[in-house]
Amino acid sequence: MSKKTRKLSALLSGSSKSNQRGNALKIGSYQFDSNVFLAPMAGITDQPFRELCCRLGAGLAVSEMVSSNPRVWNTDKSKLRMLHSDDAGIRSVQIAGSCPDELAFAAKINADNGAQIIDINMGCPAKKVNKKLAGSALLRDPEQVERIVKSVVNSVNIPVTLKIRTGWCENTRNGIEIARIAQDNGIASLAVHGRTRNDFYKGNAEYDTIKVIKQAVSIPVVANGDITSVEKAEQVLSYTGADAIMIGRGAQGRPWIFREMNHFLKTGIQMSPPSVNEVRSILLGHVKELHHFYGDYMGVRIARKHVSWYIHTFASLSGELGEGFAAQFAQDQGKAFRATFNGLLSTSEQLEMLNLCFDQLVHY
Repeated sequence: MSKKTRKLSALLSGSSKSNQRGNALKIGSYQFDSNVFLAPMAGITDQPFRELCCRLGAGLAVSEMVSSNPRVWNTDKSKLRMLHSDDAGIRSVQIAGSCPDELAFAAKINADNGAQIIDINMGCPAKKVNKKLAGSALLRDPEQVERIVKSVVNSVNIPVTLKIRTGWCENTRNGIEIARIAQDNGIASLAVHGRTRNDFYKGNAEYDTIKVIKQAVSIPVVANGDITSVEKAEQVLSYTGADAIMIGRGAQGRPWIFREMNHFLKTGIQMSPPSVNEVRSILLGHVKELHHFYGDYMGVRIARKHVSWYIHTFASLSGELGEGFAAQFAQDQGKAFRATFNGLLSTSEQLEMLNLCFDQLVHY
């Protein structure tokens, strides 16, 4: 165990309330086989990625946020975000906005279109969202939070969940107040990212606030932020006593992380890493689904960022995945691969390059 890991382990010492061994979790009437969830990420957790993560063990995959403003629902982006399938597990749709009536209407429309859970976004730190007084900007106005929660919960007959940050800034951490408002007004589960809005994604997530929130409410609490390894998953669950964890950036380019965490939480033993052939199947299948879902033009462009994340994973985990990955993707080799791949303009070229790459890995 490295010095860094020992330090983290000491910091996140155990809690008797822990759900780290994967006990069954319920949100409303829905029971989850896994308490390792995929976090909603705009531009990332589209239908193909949600389906892939669910096949690889995610207990819940929350959609990209959909604006509550009906005037933008006819854009191509919004139409695709509002598509859902049974292959992506229980259909949880995240909505974002600042007007209680608009959010309630958006919740009802999505419920009518097949959503099984509605998730309200009060955690997004993006300036373009916050300047509309939506996302984490709402944390500065607990009274508006209450109005929104009441309005949305009363508009649908399905569970409503909420995702927040610990507060607007370090001096105004009010996650406990928001959590109590949520619980008192019918929220079925609360996900908490362990940063303030002003932190954006800088520094390290903190889990003390999540731990105190879990102690303050009885609804399920989902811990989120910087959970990128199986050891960290167990440590965060143990320390906070949270009912589940939510994986965001840790799943980018590594969708098999969910089954690895599930296995470790249940057994305490690390899974063997996926083989070259399985990684090939996962990556090529993902890229093909992106091409199919978005069409040739947009599919090629959206595939680039996902392939870039896979390449980063291959380089950082080359010791686990095999020497061939290090030879192909470490440092300059990885940069050169990404530069070439990002210049490809057709679906066939992308698939051909990836197949050639894996052919070389198999024979390394």
